[in-house]
Amino acid sequence: MSNNNDSNRRQFLKETGVIAAASTIVASGVPQVHAAESNTIQVALVGCGGRGTGAAMNALAVNNGPLKLVAMADVFSARQDTSYASLKGKFQNRVDVPDERKFIGFDAYKKAIDVLNPGDVVIFATPPAFRWLHFTYAIEKGVNVFMEKPVTVDGPTSKRMFALAEEAKKKNLKVAVGLMCRHCKARQELADKIHNGELGDVLNLRAYRMAGPTGSAAAPPIPAGANELEHQIKHFHGFLWLSGGAVSDFLIHNIDEGCWAKGDWPVEARASGGRHYRGDKIDQNFDTYSIEYTFGDGTKMSVEGRTIPGCQNEFATYVHGTKGAAIFSTRGHLPAKSRIYKGQNFVKDDLVWAYPDREPNPYQEEWNDLIKAIREDEAYNEVERGVKSSLVTSMGRMAAHTGQRITYDEFLNCEHEFAPGLADLKLGGPAPLMADEDGKYPVPQPGLNPDTEYEIG
Repeated sequence: MSNNNDSNRRQFLKETGVIAAASTIVASGVPQVHAAESNTIQVALVGCGGRGTGAAMNALAVNNGPLKLVAMADVFSARQDTSYASLKGKFQNRVDVPDERKFIGFDAYKKAIDVLNPGDVVIFATPPAFRWLHFTYAIEKGVNVFMEKPVTVDGPTSKRMFALAEEAKKKNLKVAVGLMCRHCKARQELADKIHNGELGDVLNLRAYRMAGPTGSAAAPPIPAGANELEHQIKHFHGFLWLSGGAVSDFLIHNIDEGCWAKGDWPVEARASGGRHYRGDKIDQNFDTYSIEYTFGDGTKMSVEGRTIPGCQNEFATYVHGTKGAAIFSTRGHLPAKSRIYKGQNFVKDDLVWAYPDREPNPYQEEWNDLIKAIREDEAYNEVERGVKSSLVTSMGRMAAHTGQRITYDEFLNCEHEFAPGLADLKLGGPAPLMADEDGKYPVPQPGLNPDTEYEIG
């Protein structure tokens, strides 16, 4: 078994290293893409909600040279105004966004990117459905990108993003994906120890994200007179076409941690879940998800997700091996408190290693790394890894929603694209998913709809 695991680990490290290697080769034959001659990196924010505002704050806090926010885009002016006030209040001298560079509408992303010069940075923090569309334009304009996770929600967009990743490499663009835990120093050191065999063969992984209602996953009925499309965007965690639902937007972090620890990507998923306490909510989510992933060597990873109040909460990832066990992350994103035990019970007397230093904020570290890569023209492209993490997460979601065993290739080749007319959306117009006469949306019905995650048409 050791030889198989070593082989898989080497293949995984080789695969994830292809991005850097390919980018290095491309970079040697194309013009450098970095900050303009003034040395000031300009930033545009596309998607001004809480996560977008947080990402912009992390960008503006990087201190390795001049950087400023120069444009903002959203579909809601109120949300943009709130974001601007927060950013301007904290970074007075680094925020230069007059009213004429505040853009509203589904085409606002183009106008914000057009403000930038090649080598500047755009932040994509809209609902994930729009990621491929916005990324396409950024590549065309030659700007570097920070995109939030997940980066895809279905098979067709995953294929599209894989291809776009290659186009970004050809232009030597620096692209970060918001799986910030990959930039956590404690997790990095633990991952190295696991990959170097300090746990022996990895036999089992466990991940949990169990809490109360999360984000906008429990979407309320559409208010009288409200536009359906705009209501869905305001509650985007509730609709599969926009976000992939609660699984894709929240469980992805723990799933990505497990794949990182294992040094591989799962080949199949089996799962279950259900809707329990829904009341008048109209979203498409389950309240519970239980996913079992299988890697190529037979190793299992179990993932438990729950969004029911009043239950036991846990937000952690664990790794079990033949020589001991590890806590990859403890209670959310920060601090990870990564550590290794000689037994399987995580008792104090069995502790053999713990990350020794204070952990820097991984949300800030991912931005420090991206801006450093831009200024020093280092190869930097996290898209392929981000797509695989998004795809694997969606594979588990589809297994729960259909009640079927779903393989990596089956999900990637599933032709159901949730929002094929995405580029034509307009404010006040119809949504890709329409409610029935009772104001309800199709929900997953495992076994009854074995091929798609909800009834189409």
